[in-house]
Amino acid sequence: MQTLLIRSIAVLAALMFSSPAMPQAAQPRTTGQGDAIAARFDAHDLSGVWQLAAGGGGQGPGDNFPALTPWGQARYDSNKPGYGPKAAPGGNDPILKCDPIGFPRILFQIWPFEIIPIPGRILMFFEGQHTIREIWMDGRKLPADPELTWYGYSVGKWDGDTLIVESIGFNDKTWLGAQGQPHSDQMRTIERYRRVDPNTIQFNLTIVDPKTYTKTWEAEPRLIKPRTGVEILESFCVASEEEEFARRIRQPAAQPTGK
Repeated sequence: MQTLLIRSIAVLAALMFSSPAMPQAAQPRTTGQGDAIAARFDAHDLSGVWQLAAGGGGQGPGDNFPALTPWGQARYDSNKPGYGPKAAPGGNDPILKCDPIGFPRILFQIWPFEIIPIPGRILMFFEGQHTIREIWMDGRKLPADPELTWYGYSVGKWDGDTLIVESIGFNDKTWLGAQGQPHSDQMRTIERYRRVDPNTIQFNLTIVDPKTYTKTWEAEPRLIKPRTGVEILESFCVASEEEEFARRIRQPAAQPTGK
């Protein structure tokens, strides 16, 4: 009897102080705990490959742009897109000559782009025309008299969880969208990027160009979505290939049908 009691005490001690052989049952959790864990992300981390989600505005800031100034109207009337309500045979869209797409139009194209933060700058690496755009993040101000370029001069800063980018110094050789919306070398753009969850950046664009438009243009808000696993491919506009495409396909298609 004494032996049995000693063995029982030994077994009880083993059960109390040894690891259980069977897994413990899952502990109950508070509702929403998993959602909270999944939602953890750094709102200031915009790195990765992204692409503008489908939405209003198509391949540009939108069709509902402000009234044009006389200068802007003349430019708009002279622009002949290759498709859409203003389509004209042949067209004179600058990108048909392999000119740089320019900003902000490149952001609205169907290609993905990569955001790459580096010390003092953020780089936007667009698949379209294999283009890199610089955004200075070192606290500098916009230059008083910048050299006019295809993509302008850009500086950025964080305002809470929103990245604000201001750009000036654009030449007037690009269109804002595929419909032929013009701009002048006085254009200033303000971009706002806010990462609201791991898979969404809210994007807002403001265009200020008093030479072209009679008031500020607030583009239609858009969403930017991640392209997980996508790599930026080589995608150049090659003038010889564009000329051959125009000769074989675009020009014949623009000819009136025979009787």
